[in-house]
Amino acid sequence: MAAVTIPHSFPENISLCQRIPTDPGISKDSKKPLKTHKFGGKCSWKRSSPKNFSKNASKTHFCALIQGREITMTNQQRFNPLNDYLFYKIMGEEGDEVQLLGFINAALHRTGENLFKSVEILENKTFTPEVIGDKTSILDVRAVLQDNTRANIEVQLRNHQNMDKRSLFYWSREYVKGIKAGHDYHKLPNVIAINIVNYDFPAVGEVHTCFHLREDLNKNFILTEALEIHYLNMVQYRKQWKGKLDDPLSRWLAWFDMGNEKELAEEAVKMDAAIQAANERMVYVTGDDEAIRAYEMREMALSDWTTEVNTAIEKGRMEGAMQKQIEIARNLLKKGLTTDLIQETTGLDIETIKSL
Repeated sequence: MAAVTIPHSFPENISLCQRIPTDPGISKDSKKPLKTHKFGGKCSWKRSSPKNFSKNASKTHFCALIQGREITMTNQQRFNPLNDYLFYKIMGEEGDEVQLLGFINAALHRTGENLFKSVEILENKTFTPEVIGDKTSILDVRAVLQDNTRANIEVQLRNHQNMDKRSLFYWSREYVKGIKAGHDYHKLPNVIAINIVNYDFPAVGEVHTCFHLREDLNKNFILTEALEIHYLNMVQYRKQWKGKLDDPLSRWLAWFDMGNEKELAEEAVKMDAAIQAANERMVYVTGDDEAIRAYEMREMALSDWTTEVNTAIEKGRMEGAMQKQIEIARNLLKKGLTTDLIQETTGLDIETIKSL
């Protein structure tokens, strides 16, 4: 059974049991596997509602039955909502509309009459092992809002040094998909791209940046509302956040950020129905062993990419240092120094020095 984060609340279709350490047969060492519990028949577990969860969560074992599937929950593992596979499962599939709409409105700072009221998720992706293991695959969320505005949401945790052009490419893809061949250009939709990045981009020192097509001299003149690209910079969020959850976007970012204390994420869940829905969906998804494997494969694929990049950087440094020593050796040879002295000075082997 997979371990998942203890949620603040659960959907109505979940039955809950709580078993406390004083019950016979339960491990008091939360790091050891706890016995699985099968619903039905005799049950020695104490029934409990979420509000009665033990505060001593590290010594409490919870069991939930979700649509016939049983999962166990401890506080030993927190799942990263910004793992792009998990983000897609939380936001990008049929049934995820509540949390997706809440996040879009928060990212766009829409309130009151300006709130988007409905959203339609455009596609359900098929996740093969090849897709999950491919560190270059894009797991973006695509949706249409009630005024036909299209939204494209992507999480990017690694800096490939191409986010500006990448954003334009995915914005343009969504833009041209909004019109059929032969239709009038007036039917082209507005497209909003929302990018959550885990590196400092754009380098303007802001948590949230938004770009339009503006006239160079008259900054207030926007050529068209068709293009709108947002960046949510998690690096700047961590630098600038003051510990407040006083607006919807700050609550979403607090829930997203694995660097925050678990209690803060739980507080964000309590304050926002859309985040609560996202949290409940995460609990459901991570109750499935196949989903856990996909999540971990995605984490490994991204770690492999980081390792490859760091290895290339280190190799470049070493090659640069070697080239510098070769240039020094050449200069010393011109000055008539012996190969032994040059070897002692540069650290190069005799064969390399003689070949210069």
